[in-house]
Amino acid sequence: MKIAARGLTVALISEIFSSERDLVACLDRAHHQGAALAVLPELPFNSWSPATKAASAEDAEGPGGWRENMQRTAAKKARIAVLGGVIRKASNGCRTNVALLSDAHGCITGSSAKHVLPDEEGFWECDHYQPSVDPPRIIEFKGIKLGIQICSDANRPTAGQLLAAQGVQVILAPRATSPSSWKRWRLAYQAMALTCSAWVVSVGRPRPEFGVDIGGPSLVVNPMGEVVLETTDRIAVTTLDLRAVEDARRSYPGYLAWAAKMYAAGWAEVHENQIKQTVT
Repeated sequence: MKIAARGLTVALISEIFSSERDLVACLDRAHHQGAALAVLPELPFNSWSPATKAASAEDAEGPGGWRENMQRTAAKKARIAVLGGVIRKASNGCRTNVALLSDAHGCITGSSAKHVLPDEEGFWECDHYQPSVDPPRIIEFKGIKLGIQICSDANRPTAGQLLAAQGVQVILAPRATSPSSWKRWRLAYQAMALTCSAWVVSVGRPRPEFGVDIGGPSLVVNPMGEVVLETTDRIAVTTLDLRAVEDARRSYPGYLAWAAKMYAAGWAEVHENQIKQTVT
């Protein structure tokens, strides 16, 4: 495992995998290029089932399912940490879209479920899983503070700000998006990086599926909101200099205080009003 001094070398792998052999081959290539962490797209071991409203039991799995095990085994074989993900089915039947972080030994060391779900043509996600109700939390990776924001989570940036208040250094953003909307996604990730004073790494699904226009570049944005990598290559490797996080937090807007108590009170009021509106 190679982590540069004050830095993290990451591989952005824009591909969907149905076999362990193909996954290991890509991870091996990333590892040999010096990457310590490989970031895969949203739900990288599933076909894009939200193309329709029809949910299938085969799309989801409980803890230790075949998709999770494939990710863990491949990470161990290639000796590289991997951010992948599954549709997780809980014992009560509830399904969530969960990103899983496995280390180079094949152990799951962190996870985060999607909070914000689209509900439109080609992206009928509300019919396939439920939004998470757990706030996002920092995941420690070799002394680096990682956060995860899955796809449309980036368009409701409150969770990203919560990660920033916890000291996040790198936000990983797997996604499934349309190339026609890429300019908006790019802008959202730049804003997230700038206002969170953190690196943002986004990897999308690579191609159309079931008639849904899916694709677009992989992206890396530095903590000042500047795009430093934008590519449609299947595998791209780059190093994130963590000193840039420290520099950004010493300048504007990085040094601004997080008014946690005020925000908490305001969101509590919003929640209470939503309950009242639902009851009436």
